[in-house]
Amino acid sequence: MLRLLTPNEHLDNIYQIDPEHLQSLGIKGIITDMDNTLVPWSDRFVYPRLRTLLSDLKEKGFQLFIVSNNSRNRGISLARELDIPAIWYAVKPRRHAFRRAMKNMDLSPGEVAVVGDQIFTDVLGGNRLGLHTILVNPISEKEFFWSRLMRKLERLVLKRLEGKTGEQ
Repeated sequence: MLRLLTPNEHLDNIYQIDPEHLQSLGIKGIITDMDNTLVPWSDRFVYPRLRTLLSDLKEKGFQLFIVSNNSRNRGISLARELDIPAIWYAVKPRRHAFRRAMKNMDLSPGEVAVVGDQIFTDVLGGNRLGLHTILVNPISEKEFFWSRLMRKLERLVLKRLEGKTGEQ
């Protein structure tokens, strides 16, 4: 079970994504979470740095797709402003929304990376399909009540993972 909770990469934030590294792995599409990955949970403002990053990724040939457990009302304006297709009410870690995003991008699991801030939704969901998973630290501490509870469990998992990597 720990294998399904282990991201392929753990970065401080989305700005540390290395496009050349992903391309060397054969990655052509990126499924990203919205809240606390692209923008703070309570914010829908598109910061210039985010716009630049996503534009650069598109220019390098990556297809982008937002998959969020959030409602369409909370995220549709952000997705439109970024010109990125999105799936709302995704019920991550269920695989259905990830599969829909891959189908829309016409990509196979080996060609897709998932970027998100939660182990039990983004990483678990991506790993269940064999996608390349990238865990990023949350942008903000402000978030949905349930997510705050899950963070406590995530910290335990991360400590366990760090202990395993330290043993090698």
